[in-house]
Amino acid sequence: MLNLERLRTLHAVSTTGSVRGAAEALHVTTSAVSQQLSRLEREVGQRLLERQGRGIRLTDVGDLLAEHAGRLLRQVELVETDLADHRGAVAGALSVAAFATAARGLLPPMLQALRHRHPDLSARLVELEPHESIAQLRHADVDIAVVQDWPEEPLTIPDGISSAPLLEDVLDVALPARHPLADRAEVTLDALRDEDWVAWPSDEICHGWLENTLRRNGIERRIRHTASEHSTQLALVAAGLGAALLPRLGRGPAAEGVRFVPLLPAPRRRVFALWRDSSTNRPACRAALRALQQAARQCDTAGS
Repeated sequence: MLNLERLRTLHAVSTTGSVRGAAEALHVTTSAVSQQLSRLEREVGQRLLERQGRGIRLTDVGDLLAEHAGRLLRQVELVETDLADHRGAVAGALSVAAFATAARGLLPPMLQALRHRHPDLSARLVELEPHESIAQLRHADVDIAVVQDWPEEPLTIPDGISSAPLLEDVLDVALPARHPLADRAEVTLDALRDEDWVAWPSDEICHGWLENTLRRNGIERRIRHTASEHSTQLALVAAGLGAALLPRLGRGPAAEGVRFVPLLPAPRRRVFALWRDSSTNRPACRAALRALQQAARQCDTAGS
């Protein structure tokens, strides 16, 4: 009989594209993944992986088995969900992935509410970028993902994943306190066309959005400095090294030497929750989504 955990390992290799990626997703070592795959190959009696350059790829048999494994894992989750729904208990373990500002602005009140209302539920947060969250959601390493996108650049949601909107988050421009426009009630991007910019690293979704926004407005993309942490971006702004566009969610008060000025028109990003269709009826998932939506309603991020 095929071993479920070995099938889960093969499925993780298929969805992440590598042994290392599967190990990270399953929170095990690469050697543990290799051992599970070797045992699965012996059980099946055929090769499931083969070398491709410096990496590996699944054989035709490996692809076939990984596809079956995905369906089997979804069915197992449905069984577990139905059992939990039958019991009606909000209990067990639940993991939520969220990007940095949502992890800071939304998740603390959500997790606090869950702990207060459902003491038998063990909920944990893992901070991930949206593309990482979706990958881990697909192979059941997390249960809920809080992600973001932009009306001009919608996120692709895979089949088998449900979504619910949480909030719209406005971005303001951060300027040095002595900047000529720092005391304006509002400012346009066109008025900032000669500015240098401080932005997120190029592999983050917000960096691409900023580049595309500047290009759509006919503004030269003079991104001089990049930093993941908003506190670092604000320190660079305070030093007079550029302007930054920062969201209100999880932002906190302006740092010394920085002024936040609303943009006209106001750029908005959309924040929403994702979960697997197969876990829709799980009581813990429903409770977590309710707590997330309540936390989102309490956030003042959309402006007037």
